[in-house]
Amino acid sequence: MKILLTGGCGFIGSNFVRFALGAGGDLSIVNLDALTYSGNPENLADLGDDNRYRFVKGDIRDLDLMAELIGECDAVVHMAAESHVDRSIIDARPFIQTNVLGTQTLLDALRRADPGNDKRFVHVSTDEVYGSLPLDRPDLLFTEDTPTDPKSPYAASKAASDFLVRAAVHTFGVNACITNCSNNFGPYQFPEKVIPLFVTNLIEGKKVPLYGDGLNVRDWLHVDDHCEAILAVLERGERGRTYNIGGNNERSNIDLTHQILAIMGFGDEMIQPVKDRPGHDRRYAIDAGRIERELGWTPSRSAWPLALRETIAWYKDNPQWWRRVKSGAYRAYYEQQYGSKA
Repeated sequence: MKILLTGGCGFIGSNFVRFALGAGGDLSIVNLDALTYSGNPENLADLGDDNRYRFVKGDIRDLDLMAELIGECDAVVHMAAESHVDRSIIDARPFIQTNVLGTQTLLDALRRADPGNDKRFVHVSTDEVYGSLPLDRPDLLFTEDTPTDPKSPYAASKAASDFLVRAAVHTFGVNACITNCSNNFGPYQFPEKVIPLFVTNLIEGKKVPLYGDGLNVRDWLHVDDHCEAILAVLERGERGRTYNIGGNNERSNIDLTHQILAIMGFGDEMIQPVKDRPGHDRRYAIDAGRIERELGWTPSRSAWPLALRETIAWYKDNPQWWRRVKSGAYRAYYEQQYGSKA
């Protein structure tokens, strides 16, 4: 199988490349990435000589390029997205351009390149499309039948892209599945996200910024568990089906903070309370029963404290990666490798 992966130089995408190629079998990947601020080609620089991997710099809104690449491949895994809620609050327009218009362009290109609807299209989305759950109802979980109720510009853009995929399935018979995942963590995560931000701040002797009262709850999913689930959906998912992917690992932000501090040998003096962001959802929690029943997948790498300890150790062992990202120096690599080709 030859996969077109969009957004493969980002956090989840680069981990998916490594996981999928490492899983064995006759599989190759064409990685299409526009290399915006969080797309880091250094994440996969060591795969440059692997004949199963090819990188293409490009924009998912380029209809002709997308149709050409889809025509060369057997399946599409669509991960390219603007994904940081805080950035969407500052300026939502890039989220509409990439997440909504970009997804529609991919679907148009898919129909052009695959009029028989034989190629599988997996649209990777988020649990944030479901909105927020109350803290005092731990029995409530997001299922695939939970009404869509996004609360941030980012979540609204992803919900719109989910609806576009569903419409393509219903109207045109596109062979698509949707996955809605919980919060990911692991290696190569852009350090504006909470876990790598906190870990790298502490390594640098800086405090960690904790929003509001810290009681917001998230279900933490190791990125390798997520990648395994995406492969299961790609290979065995039912056309038109949505699959929730979670880690069975709910933690409040204050508990997460305390655990990171304890593992790294710090106390509460390193917490810097900051004003909560607007519309901060209180709780996300995934019911992943469908993917377990239908595809036989369950998370096996997300359990704490081991998964958190291993993640912290990766950032401790790879300071050259995150220091270049935090300083912006990784952009020099981009210019050297791709600037003349842009």
